[in-house]
Amino acid sequence: MSQLKLEKRGHTALITISNPPANTWTRETLTQLRDAVKSLEQDKNIYALVITGEGQKFFSAGADLNLFASGDKTVASDMSRIFGEAFETLAAFRGVSIAAINGYAMGGGLEVALACDIRIAEEQAQLALPEAKVGLLPCAGGTQNLAWLVGEGWAKRMILCGERIGAAKALQIGLVEEVVASGLALETALLLADKVAEQSPPAVSACKKLIQQGRSGTISTALPLERELFVGLFDTQDQVEGVSAFLQKRKANWVNG
Repeated sequence: MSQLKLEKRGHTALITISNPPANTWTRETLTQLRDAVKSLEQDKNIYALVITGEGQKFFSAGADLNLFASGDKTVASDMSRIFGEAFETLAAFRGVSIAAINGYAMGGGLEVALACDIRIAEEQAQLALPEAKVGLLPCAGGTQNLAWLVGEGWAKRMILCGERIGAAKALQIGLVEEVVASGLALETALLLADKVAEQSPPAVSACKKLIQQGRSGTISTALPLERELFVGLFDTQDQVEGVSAFLQKRKANWVNG
């Protein structure tokens, strides 16, 4: 039985981490995630991706620490590489990715949520990057993505002090975008994903690229690129369709090109 389940619901792909009891990551599930996102990247009918955990307690508890019990550096190197490949592929997905955090998101479980564009957490969720407590560090984007989202101070509290936070605090510091009642994260995420289908896919992809440009570039390089990508959208059929649909007061019929 696959420990990573993929299904398609209209224009949305749903990935469920299914590795009980704590939905931990293994080399196999990380490889499956990387390959699944690459496949979805080529499916022009998919505009959004939602990722959640199976069950009511865990979104994901991160890596299975049994993998690192031997202290084997070869294993460490291999796992850090596949963690990076999986979550960087997710972060680069052309559509909108949403994490439906239905419980504990610890270590690599939080890092996969950090690789998504938007995070929705249930009120009972607990979030942490506790790797330093076991002599390790977040190696799948955690040190960079967390600091970018919540600022250096809270990133240091969570990583250097090992502080675990609840959903309410996560919302307060900007780690998640919405908190919902227990059991409602997936439904809320899927409804948000449906809104993505109302947007032009090429426009969404260009906007996402520009927003994320701010992490590695400067505003002086991003602003000319913004204008360049705006003009580039006029090479797409969706640009003509979008404007025409608005002027004709009808729903747009995107062709994703």
